[in-house]
Amino acid sequence: MKSNPTDASRRAFLKSAAIGVAACAAGERAEAEVPVRLPRTHPEALGIDPAALVAFLTAVDAKPGGMHSFMLLRHGQVAAEGWWKPYAPAHHHMLFSLSKSFTSTAVGLAISEGLLNVEDRVVSFFPDKLPATMDKNLAEMRVRHLLTMATGHDVDATGPTRAQPDGDWVRGFLALPVEHEPGSKFVYNSAATYMLSAIVQKRSGQRVLDYLMSRLFTPLGIEGPTWETCPQGIDTGGWGLSVKTEDIARFGQLYPQAPQPSWALPGGHFGVNLFFIISGFVIFMTITRTRRPAD
Repeated sequence: MKSNPTDASRRAFLKSAAIGVAACAAGERAEAEVPVRLPRTHPEALGIDPAALVAFLTAVDAKPGGMHSFMLLRHGQVAAEGWWKPYAPAHHHMLFSLSKSFTSTAVGLAISEGLLNVEDRVVSFFPDKLPATMDKNLAEMRVRHLLTMATGHDVDATGPTRAQPDGDWVRGFLALPVEHEPGSKFVYNSAATYMLSAIVQKRSGQRVLDYLMSRLFTPLGIEGPTWETCPQGIDTGGWGLSVKTEDIARFGQLYPQAPQPSWALPGGHFGVNLFFIISGFVIFMTITRTRRPAD
């Protein structure tokens, strides 16, 4: 029976991980590389048991859907990496909800520049898009409620927000009933992150993608990111960003090392102020504010 090339590539990657080679044996290496890559080493050099790594990959690979790519970092170094055909290192991949982390970073930077505040009321940004009758809960919704997905909606507002007949998602979001006091109820809500994107664009005059280019993407060495937009030309915020696998690793490495101003990624650099901004925003975002009732 003819072997499946995808299965073969996965077996090759597992074999390479088992012998501690931090290389991509699954999928084709693209000719184009980022200008300066993250440093590579072997799992053993970072105290990672290759057998445990293989066990993890085998377990994940057995689940429906499998994996598209994989990169493991420890102490800022790549210990293992792999891509499954047709994906490759040079390919951009849509991040789905991981896009939210980039949007919230844009909010943190915008706050640091004095463009907005977590206590700003959401309705204050869009006076021309408010419903004829505005209830108290909508009036009290603030930027921090969007960040923590505690807007007061009873269910995820994304579907009805996107269903706005004229394509004006901001107007659609503001027209929805807000059944609960903002801050009192958590509901996973991608539309809330979309509204953050709309607010950053409103105050900065730039799409979030463009706003982050000089502030985050270029300093991190992230090249060619793209972001889906709504019919009004606003980045979707809660989904739709596309970058490479190593770009995700670069971004992920920024947060745990943000309090260390001397740290910089290969091929990029950050000033001290940005580290303090990011680390302070991380502290703000990771404080428990709303508890979700047990299912």
